[in-house]
Amino acid sequence: MQTSELPDLAHTDTRPLHWLATAAALAAVVAVAGMLQPEPAASASTHRTTTGQGPAPAAPDPRRVTYPLDCGGQEHTVARQATGDLDGDGRPETVAVVHCAAGSGTPPSGVYVLTQGSGAAPRVVATLVDPAQRMSVGDLEVRDGAVSATLFGYSSLDVPRCCPDEREDVTWRWQGGAFVRSARTAPAGA
Repeated sequence: MQTSELPDLAHTDTRPLHWLATAAALAAVVAVAGMLQPEPAASASTHRTTTGQGPAPAAPDPRRVTYPLDCGGQEHTVARQATGDLDGDGRPETVAVVHCAAGSGTPPSGVYVLTQGSGAAPRVVATLVDPAQRMSVGDLEVRDGAVSATLFGYSSLDVPRCCPDEREDVTWRWQGGAFVRSARTAPAGA
């Protein structure tokens, strides 16, 4: 095996000036990247309105609401929430899935629409699913002014409460001053 000597490459020697120049160039790239950030993305479930009257109103906080839910002295749990403008007034509503806090089992859920006036406390304005229906809620989404959810239920009292045997995909849309419920269709090929 033959060895050959490599030529002395002066440009491969690093000096403090090289490191300083590299650090300065990197800092400049980071600074420019920070200034060129895009606008924050709006979620698909919110509608932006430009009124020139300051920031958009905040969605109602579901933790600050008194729900029409009898938990027998126990606390309630907000299991899911989604926000969006459901009635087209430019103010976001919150849809909350709420059930009684339970140590075990699957307590029935309620699905509530919350609104909040300027300076007022948030309040329930509609019940989409009443806990008396003994349903539990899977997916929840607000998109394009509609509420979509997957509901799970029981075909009889003989079905164990842990294992719902019925499933329904539903959508609610604000029409004529009320939320109108319809069944969702699955996409082709699903």
